Amino acid sequence: MVNHRQITKAIIPAAGLGSRFLPVTKAVPKEMLPILDKPMLQFVIEEVIEAGIEEIILVVSPGKESISSYFRDNTELEKHLSSTDGHKLIELVKNIPTGDQVSYVVQEEPLGLGHAVLTAHAAIGDNPFAIVLPDDIITNTPGALRQMIDIYNAYGSGVIAVEAVPWESVDKYGVISGNRISDNLHQIESLVEKPAMDQAPSNLCIVGRYILPHTIFNDLRNTKTGAKNEIQLTDALSLALNTERILAYEFEGVRYDGGTPFGLLRASLEFGLARNDMKQDIIQLLGSLLSASSNSAT
Repeated sequence: MVNHRQITKAIIPAAGLGSRFLPVTKAVPKEMLPILDKPMLQFVIEEVIEAGIEEIILVVSPGKESISSYFRDNTELEKHLSSTDGHKLIELVKNIPTGDQVSYVVQEEPLGLGHAVLTAHAAIGDNPFAIVLPDDIITNTPGALRQMIDIYNAYGSGVIAVEAVPWESVDKYGVISGNRISDNLHQIESLVEKPAMDQAPSNLCIVGRYILPHTIFNDLRNTKTGAKNEIQLTDALSLALNTERILAYEFEGVRYDGGTPFGLLRASLEFGLARNDMKQDIIQLLGSLLSASSNSAT
């Protein structure tokens, strides 16, 4: 095993405007939109905790007080549920991660993912750390971040999660070019942000999981701003490749794009089909919708 500092801290950027979900995100943070009865943000926090992370830094924007409220103990609610024989509901509430493990940093202006990460520098210090984006929901046991930490422990290098996507979709992602180390591991040679299909070096696209050295903060400071005066993390990663080895890992698991209404709908349906208390009702609903659609088409 490579001798290196352990990954104990993770940044979860949760300061985005959520414009794809307007008008609901005018009042509700995108990260708090639910998959069935649990907000997206809780899914990724549970993945981070399962990976052994000890300190979670949530980067939030002004006006997202509902996030900190959700991850705080609510003794009055628990007292009310106790008095109404809602013991099963109490367990659901108690299962929400709370306490000193989660801290908050405010990103005052929406200046890009890179800027959000840079905002958390003081909380990270000179430690290697993880970044987990809350609108990429990945289901697997062990979780994607746990898998990546195992790669980091074996190689002592930065690790970025990637996924092979249809070629016609590469223009929505950062795309890597690299040399294959094993079936699901590559050493990154270059990265390009949202290339046209005919200019993409591969269809291995970056998704929302990163393990990076603390030196990325210097790269972020040296990254030129782009459109909308934003600092892009992918541009900083391109700078980092001049001095750091970074690996691309094709994780095991299913990813749901919670950043779009359709992706969130797909996640809700598939998660519901996996639940015994919902499966049959969802199957019947889908059957009736398909039947109604077929009849209207004729």
